[in-house]
Amino acid sequence: MNRFSWRPWLVGAYEEAVMRLPLQAIVIGLIVHALWGGNAVSIKMSLEAFPPLWTAFLRFVLGVACVVAWSKLKGFKLRPPRAEWRGLASCTVLFIIQIWLMNVGLSHTSGAMGSILLATYPLWGAISSTVLVSGEHLTARRSIGMLIAFGGAVIVLLRGGGADTLAIAGFGNAILLSSAALLGLRLAWSARILREVDNVRLTVWQMVLSLPFFLGGAVLFEDINWEAVTWRPVIGLLYNGIVIAGLGMTINNLFLQRYSTGAVVSLGFITPIFGVLGSAWLLGDPLTWSIGIGVIAVVIGLTLVTR
Repeated sequence: MNRFSWRPWLVGAYEEAVMRLPLQAIVIGLIVHALWGGNAVSIKMSLEAFPPLWTAFLRFVLGVACVVAWSKLKGFKLRPPRAEWRGLASCTVLFIIQIWLMNVGLSHTSGAMGSILLATYPLWGAISSTVLVSGEHLTARRSIGMLIAFGGAVIVLLRGGGADTLAIAGFGNAILLSSAALLGLRLAWSARILREVDNVRLTVWQMVLSLPFFLGGAVLFEDINWEAVTWRPVIGLLYNGIVIAGLGMTINNLFLQRYSTGAVVSLGFITPIFGVLGSAWLLGDPLTWSIGIGVIAVVIGLTLVTR
């Protein structure tokens, strides 16, 4: 029997019970979101040899292996009951499109800019949650936070070059914003689905169901640059598959199952900071004034949106 019912009074009680994060969850969540700052960096490293669809496929092969091994050790049941398949399928569709857009976008922009633009996903998540998740509201404070965070994203896009630069800000940046919007929508939808679908099964099956699509597209449309297969793209794949797809997604879905969407995404304010620093360290991206101001504005905006 499912733990949570769709009955309105139970949904309301559920939302009231999970709004606050305990200290242990905050610490774990901050660590996970700090590690998540390496998402764009590790993808950029992978893309040096493996095109977007190959990167996605290899990443989630590793992610599935990690989550399945952990599930077996813990004795979790991975075979979904019939009632869960509809929710799993809907999340998988959003998952495939969002990951593909993210990888393509990052192949056309820098890791630092990618980290900041992807970090706007809580804004889209907050908007989506007001429609999809009971108890989530778009307040005046959240609206102000969105304006500030979007202002930070615009500063990053401008790169200090004015409105003309914004008009030609780049194919990759536009795709990354689309990916961030879909990520916010996917997390809000997952929070709703997780009331009736087990967290571990959602984590595993959206990756498993995506593999044929990523592999088919990779074989048909992409070629691996074998000459560029060095330790950098391999390390990028290992980090992205094990730390992000395996550990990060499992913990994030577990939090979404237990706590409110707003409380969970509130911890993401540190992600762009670690993303920009990691891009400077590992990718050699310059730390310009526009990047710095953009990060500060995005962090302030996200704090207001998800506080």
